[in-house]
Amino acid sequence: MLSMPSVSRTILSLMLLWIGTLDVLATEFPQQDNMPKASTIVFEAGMSEFASIRIPSIILSKSKVLLAFAEGRAADRDQAFNKIILRRSFDLGATWSTVQIIAADKNAALNNPCAVLEAESGTIFLTYQSYPGTLSERSGQIGTGYDGDNIVRCWLIRSTDEGASWTEPVEITRSAKRENIVTTIASGPGIGIQITAGPHAGRLVFPFNEGPFGLWNIYTVYSDDRGQTWKMGEVAPGALVESNGKRTSQVNECQVVEMNDGRLMMNARRWAGNQVRKATTSDDGGATWAGVVDVPEIKDPSCMGSIIRCKNPNSDEAPLLLFSGPNSDKRTNGTIFISEDQGQTWPKSKVIDPGLFAYSCLVELPDSSIGCLYEAEDMSSIRWKKWSIRDLLE
Repeated sequence: MLSMPSVSRTILSLMLLWIGTLDVLATEFPQQDNMPKASTIVFEAGMSEFASIRIPSIILSKSKVLLAFAEGRAADRDQAFNKIILRRSFDLGATWSTVQIIAADKNAALNNPCAVLEAESGTIFLTYQSYPGTLSERSGQIGTGYDGDNIVRCWLIRSTDEGASWTEPVEITRSAKRENIVTTIASGPGIGIQITAGPHAGRLVFPFNEGPFGLWNIYTVYSDDRGQTWKMGEVAPGALVESNGKRTSQVNECQVVEMNDGRLMMNARRWAGNQVRKATTSDDGGATWAGVVDVPEIKDPSCMGSIIRCKNPNSDEAPLLLFSGPNSDKRTNGTIFISEDQGQTWPKSKVIDPGLFAYSCLVELPDSSIGCLYEAEDMSSIRWKKWSIRDLLE
């Protein structure tokens, strides 16, 4: 029979052996790459007294500062006297600055922040739209043309100091909105691009859609003089279809990406038709577009998504295209899809958040990683995550 001290020593030895086993298990079986990694809350409802914060946009400045934009709303609806707000990160998303209000109009709701970097000068451009008073895009009260108190207007602001300060807004409605038929317009939301190759290298491009509500077309607004003046491209044909005996649109909010050969691709939210993303391509820098087609491999519950081009760690000559969105019939199961053939196919994907997942915006980082700013928790927060590109490919 063991004495009490012997029993105590035996129990202690077993405990130490158990703890040592846990250490070995922790070493041999680390968290798997396909498991959700920790996220950081960048915006959430109630922050800076905004009842709702939605519609993420993120961009990396020339000096490697991350700028995260959103709409700060007085209520949880699209037009609620929204302001455009900003938080910055100087350490690739580890920490974030306090909230800045960079655009506001006490008589209007500001919507659809969409940012682009002019690489040579480092100037950051942000475009957005203003809705008069409490008129919503669904109200049927939005007018056409450029004059009056019931029209949607388009604005542009810029920063030359990494987002620390911003110019007064300049109205560019006449350069972004057709005079007749069109009521609502929306930039992105998300980001624009600067073309890097081909005859239109240097061109700044913002993706847009135009109403009336339910009858959207997609197009781009672009600048060939580094943001001094802007022009409208033609709409992509085939956006409007017959559905259930009435005319409607297949497309809605959109993003644009440059392919390896200098052509552009627009990827759009589905409004009608098959429950997959829609796309179109341009051979002339966004001035004109081919017909709208399905992207059969990417589901779409009708939600804004993000598409970017990034470096391929396995090939210097074949950049990757990445798309983020909810891979589900609902706004859940946030997934990054990967194309290694310039968007012809999307065979690889990785779940980045299996929970609620709505609007998102991707950004390539200088440490060979990809960041995603996305709406989570029933759209009550906007979160930030990052992964190495190799992790995504695996």
